[in-house]
Amino acid sequence: MGHICQRIKLPSLIGMLFTGIILGPYVLNLLDSSILGISAELRKIALIIILTRAGLGLDLSELKKIGRPAVLMCFVPASFELIGMILFAPKLMGLTVTEAAVMGAVLAAVSPAVVVPRMVKLMDEGYGVREGIPQLILAGASVDDVYVIVLFSTFIGIMQGESASVLSFINIPISIILGILIGLMTGYLLTYFFKKIHIRDTSKILVILSISFLLVVIEDRLNTPISFSALIAIMFIGIGLKKHSETVAKRLSVKYGKLWVAAEVFLFVLVGATVNISYLGKVGFKALILIVIALMFRMLGVFISLLGTRLKNKERLFAMMAYTPKATVQAAIGGIPLSLGLSCGDTVLTVAVLAIVLTAPIGAFAIDLSYKKLLNK
Repeated sequence: MGHICQRIKLPSLIGMLFTGIILGPYVLNLLDSSILGISAELRKIALIIILTRAGLGLDLSELKKIGRPAVLMCFVPASFELIGMILFAPKLMGLTVTEAAVMGAVLAAVSPAVVVPRMVKLMDEGYGVREGIPQLILAGASVDDVYVIVLFSTFIGIMQGESASVLSFINIPISIILGILIGLMTGYLLTYFFKKIHIRDTSKILVILSISFLLVVIEDRLNTPISFSALIAIMFIGIGLKKHSETVAKRLSVKYGKLWVAAEVFLFVLVGATVNISYLGKVGFKALILIVIALMFRMLGVFISLLGTRLKNKERLFAMMAYTPKATVQAAIGGIPLSLGLSCGDTVLTVAVLAIVLTAPIGAFAIDLSYKKLLNK
């Protein structure tokens, strides 16, 4: 199904999603319940793989060159989209403000699965590179995801009855900074370890994956008021490795790309399998309006982030369009509220899947059809 979609110039993940919907319990019911039982764990593994891959391909020196807009792109568009969701979701979908915040956190991330390969292609072909546009979007998309996931964890905690203290919001920047420090330190130690002890690249991948899983478990088990973001740490392990040993990072990135081929299938098929088709019909039109409003808020956030830069209007328009596709993060965390038994679970998952089906192909088409016209080679 993924291959068929690629042949008709659609992202392959759309085909995988529909495969999941067709094979899932709400249509043909052909998937074994034991697979669906560990669906959340498999989706978490896929998220870890894509974050490490993004880290291995990210150059911090390029980010420093771009400066302020790169930092703003990591937080401002997602925050704007979240605000739009909090303002409009209660009216359109009948949710509480906290439920709207959870849905906003699920929807507010941009998709590395759609954006990263396309920005790499632009850099290879030399479009917008001098202005730093693909680098800006690549870096912003990677951190944007992690920022949103940290917010999502905070809001889920509030929904489960954890007090929404000032400390929980102070914890957001602290957990991001601690995550960055732990990731960079681990990346440095791994570089030293790989230099001293010569092992095959496959073994290196297993070591990094093992550390990544350990970090996720440690974060889950920590009951302290201040914690760290394991997902940020995982991405910065890749960045740390690239900083200290670029040749190893390049080889490992290729290996992670191969891992992603399998992880992507599990991720999108299992997300499709959790979608309740009958529920899709109930929320369809209102959800569609909500997604469009949220995207308008997001594009406004991108426009504000790029104010004061030397970019022309057509280049800003490209960045606004390139920052809209949803897929990976929505697939990875969209089903969590439902699996936790939250009342908004079905609505959040349905809107997340609708956002993927709507924005992934449109965003991919917008990037592919416009970059030669809007960017300088």
